[in-house]
Amino acid sequence: MRLGLFPGCLMPTEQYGYEISLRKVLPMLGVEIVDVMDLSCCGEPLKSINQMLTLTLSTRSLAVFKKEGLDALVPCPMCHLALSEANRIVKEEEDMARRLNEKLSAEGLDYDGSVALYHTIDLVHDHIGLEKVKDMVKVDLGSPDMATHYGCHIIRPTELGRPVDAENPQKMERILEAIGARSNDYAEKLDCCGGPVLPVHPDTAVTKTGQKLQAVQEQGFDGMVLACPWCHKMYDSKQKKAGETVGAKLEVPVVYLTQLMGLAFGIPPGELGLDLNQSPVERLLQKDKEGA
Repeated sequence: MRLGLFPGCLMPTEQYGYEISLRKVLPMLGVEIVDVMDLSCCGEPLKSINQMLTLTLSTRSLAVFKKEGLDALVPCPMCHLALSEANRIVKEEEDMARRLNEKLSAEGLDYDGSVALYHTIDLVHDHIGLEKVKDMVKVDLGSPDMATHYGCHIIRPTELGRPVDAENPQKMERILEAIGARSNDYAEKLDCCGGPVLPVHPDTAVTKTGQKLQAVQEQGFDGMVLACPWCHKMYDSKQKKAGETVGAKLEVPVVYLTQLMGLAFGIPPGELGLDLNQSPVERLLQKDKEGA
């Protein structure tokens, strides 16, 4: 399976652990990641200012994938949402598709809605399959109880065909079970990380972050697992500030799904970018050693 990588803006500029672990784990599962030149921002952060610009940027990148003859791996849920919306509009709204293609024609590009989009979670769960994941497990993780965090953009809106169920997402839980971890449901599971309001209301954003981390910690989870660079930025990089905001000492290990999968596959932590995580991931690594 060959997929062109749409890295987005955050993963290659600060959330390096996600990309590092993706590039280690997915090839072990039979996925060839192809780097595609000349992509641009998905445009989603600009949507409230200029929706046409967002659609043009998304459609342009999709047209580049089409030109290369590749479907797209889109690890960022925000980017995945933007590209999914562009796909729907090109397929269903003839006038808008014409306008977008007029803009693309200046670069010799065109788009017809034919590029399939994959997020990390549905790629692993739906297309690679849990049996193949189980076959790759080499290390006993010690059955850590991980709080799953899906984030907002990966579950809504349903009509765009999101990678997981909006009301009761369970795909990460099944992947965790396949690699020897577990996850109990908790009331705050679908709560927002606060990231979308960070540029305009930073205190509110970090308060949301702290409230969810505090709930995870108080309920005795061994850590939090996710697959979104924006959410990881909030829960991992801003955990200390979030704790100060809610008046709690937060010590929650936060890891990417692909980092935890990599540990189960026997990949050394340093090759998964875990040294770049700012939350206390050493707690999980210690549990991993105890399990082994």
